[in-house]
Amino acid sequence: MTDSVPGAGVTPYPDKWARPSGTPIVEAYHTAIRKLVAERFAACGTSWEEAVHDKSLQVTRADFEQVEADLLATGYRFQMSAVVSLQEEPEKYAAPAERTDSGAQESDEQGRPIVGTGDNVFKARGDVEGVARFVSDVERVMAMLTEGVPEGTIAVIDDSGGTLTAPILGDFAAVICMGGTVRSHLGILTREYNVPCLMAAQLDGLAEGDRIVVEYSKPAADAYADAETAQARRARIIKLS
Repeated sequence: MTDSVPGAGVTPYPDKWARPSGTPIVEAYHTAIRKLVAERFAACGTSWEEAVHDKSLQVTRADFEQVEADLLATGYRFQMSAVVSLQEEPEKYAAPAERTDSGAQESDEQGRPIVGTGDNVFKARGDVEGVARFVSDVERVMAMLTEGVPEGTIAVIDDSGGTLTAPILGDFAAVICMGGTVRSHLGILTREYNVPCLMAAQLDGLAEGDRIVVEYSKPAADAYADAETAQARRARIIKLS
């Protein structure tokens, strides 16, 4: 998560093992829970050794729900990792980004438009050429399940949970996912199926039916790399026709 989160930089407690959180949303939750624990401990009037065994001081589900409510009250919305999340709780999740076409795409060494980039789940033997087909709902999955997945399909999907496309995942030539990370469920599944996959893809000008080549031969993305290194290692999606 790279969005800014209100209150994520506030530290109202001494942190013995201070280290930066992986994402702003993790920092926001850690800050809120640590503050809550610090306040309860200060109010209990006992030693820490006694407090850790006092069940009345435990953090409860209601506490976590309040942290979530306070975060959502700021206007922040979670990024979905599964389409069902947005369908069941639209008030909590941001809608996926609209497909864009800036008309100002950069070109590769051969002058072909670069219509997207993404984090490579694993290094494939070679780049993959195929046809981009957007698979965003159950109806299209069912159609492909009953009629067959067209040969050379590079599936472009929103849902990094992997459940939506699991029945036909092994039939794709490759996958481009616009959510999640290389550690998401879909990333695990594609490694097991040996289906090349990009996660957290950003698209600009990619449309249904475009013939593309994707740099799946690039080294796998490092989930722990700094932002500059991670950006430099992103694989490109290049439009052929």
